Amino acid sequence: MPETAEQSRSHLSMPVVLTTGAAILVAGGLLLFPDRTLDVLVFVGRSLVAVAPLVIPGILLAAWIMASGAGDSIARLFAGRMVQVIILASAIGAITPVCGVTVLPLMAGLLAAGVPLAPVMAFWLSSPITDPAMLALTAATLGPEFAVGKTLAAFALGIWGGAITATLTRRHWATSPLRRNGITASLSQGECCTPTTFDIRVWESPERRQVFARTTIATTRLILICLIPAFAAEHLLGLILHPEALSGYVGEESRWAIPLAVLVGAPAYVDGYAALPLTRALLDHGMSAGAAMAFLVSGGVVSIWGAMAIFPVLKPKPFLLYLALAISGSMASGYVFGWFA
Repeated sequence: MPETAEQSRSHLSMPVVLTTGAAILVAGGLLLFPDRTLDVLVFVGRSLVAVAPLVIPGILLAAWIMASGAGDSIARLFAGRMVQVIILASAIGAITPVCGVTVLPLMAGLLAAGVPLAPVMAFWLSSPITDPAMLALTAATLGPEFAVGKTLAAFALGIWGGAITATLTRRHWATSPLRRNGITASLSQGECCTPTTFDIRVWESPERRQVFARTTIATTRLILICLIPAFAAEHLLGLILHPEALSGYVGEESRWAIPLAVLVGAPAYVDGYAALPLTRALLDHGMSAGAAMAFLVSGGVVSIWGAMAIFPVLKPKPFLLYLALAISGSMASGYVFGWFA
C-alpha cells in the first residue's frame, strides 16, 4: 500500500528526531562538564577508530548480501527450519567475536532481505556477550566458572530470545521489524531493487555494483548516526556514574542484587574487556556471583551504546521485545548462575 505524504514525512523525520534527541542529551552532559568537551571528542574519535576493523567487514558483508541476492537464499534456507536455525544462530553468536554494533549492519541487511526476525534476534542477543578471546580473559580474571557460565548464558539467551520471537512471527511488526526511515530506506528490498537471482560476482554487473555502493553508504551512515552520540553518552556516563557505588546494593544479602545489577549496572558497562576488572573489584567488595553474571550478560546486550545503536533500526515493538528479552534473560542468567556458584 502506498504511503501517505504524512507517513512519508514521519518516516523521513525519524533520523532527525533521533539525532536531535541524542544531541540534546550529549549537549546537556557537556554543559555539566564543559571542560570535558575535548575529552568527549577525542574519546568518540578513538572509539570509532577502535571499532572500525570490526564494523567495516560487517558493512561490506551486508552490502554484498544485498547486491549478490544472497539474502533471498538465506531467507529460503531459514524457512520451515525455525528450531534448528535458532539453535544454530545462538551457537554461532555465542562463539563469534562480534559486539552488538559490529553485527548491526549484517543483521539489518538480513532483515531487509527478508530473513525472519527470530533467528536474527537469537544471534543479536547471543553475539555481544562473549567470544573465544573473551572466554580466555574471563577465565583468567574471574575464574573458569564465570567463563563457562557466561558462554552458556549467551547460548541460552539466544535460544530464549529466538524461541519467544518465533511465537510472534504472525504479528505484522515481527514480519516487518525494520523502521522505514531515511536511515534504513536503502536497506529495504523495495527501495534497493535488490537482485532476485544469486551471483557472487557483484562487481561484474552495473546494477549489483549500484546496490552494493548504495547499501554501503546507507549502512555507514546508519553506523555513524548510531555510534557518535552513543560513544559520547558512554564517556559522559563514565563521569557521572561510579560503578563501585553499586557494591553495597548488590551483595549476597540483597534481595534486589540481580535486578539492580541488570537495570543499574548495564549503563555503567563500558566495554566487555574493561568490565572484567571492574567486575573483579565489585566481587572483592561483596557483589554476589549471580549479580556479577547478570551484570556481565546484561552489559553486553542492553548497554547504553548498544541500545542506542539498535533503536534507529527496529520499530518500537521489536525494539521493546529485544530489551524485554535481554533484561529477562540477563536476570535469569544471574539467578541460575547464583544457584550453582
